[in-house]
Amino acid sequence: MRRALAVAGSTGSDVPVGAVVFDADGRELGSVRNEREATGDPTAHAEIVALRAAAAALGTWRLAGCTLVVTLEPCTMCAGALVLARLDRLVFGAWEPKTGAVGSLWDVVRDRRLNHRPEVYPGVLASECAALLRDFFDGHRG
Repeated sequence: MRRALAVAGSTGSDVPVGAVVFDADGRELGSVRNEREATGDPTAHAEIVALRAAAAALGTWRLAGCTLVVTLEPCTMCAGALVLARLDRLVFGAWEPKTGAVGSLWDVVRDRRLNHRPEVYPGVLASECAALLRDFFDGHRG
């Protein structure tokens, strides 16, 4: 999570969400932050960009054995993507009560109707992850 926080906190105009994908041996396959503002792409959430980087590094869309670490609870788009990518584990920091799809509003990743359900480790360094977001929004609103 510390690596995801470092990536999220790097300079940029986008909401500071960082995501890192590790393979089964702990090798980093992709570490990114949100890129929506930079790219003009509404799907460029940190999780999606990290999944793309990991798939490119491995040469396959199947990310079995991999772990996604992200500073904020994924939305429905990102939760669906990580299920479809067959990730083994999701680790996230701050809860997202407005759009969260890993327990807050929905629980996409644990839906028994889907063909894959990753292990979930929520709330890791949650206060540090939430503080990063709070500071960002205070600066933009104040």
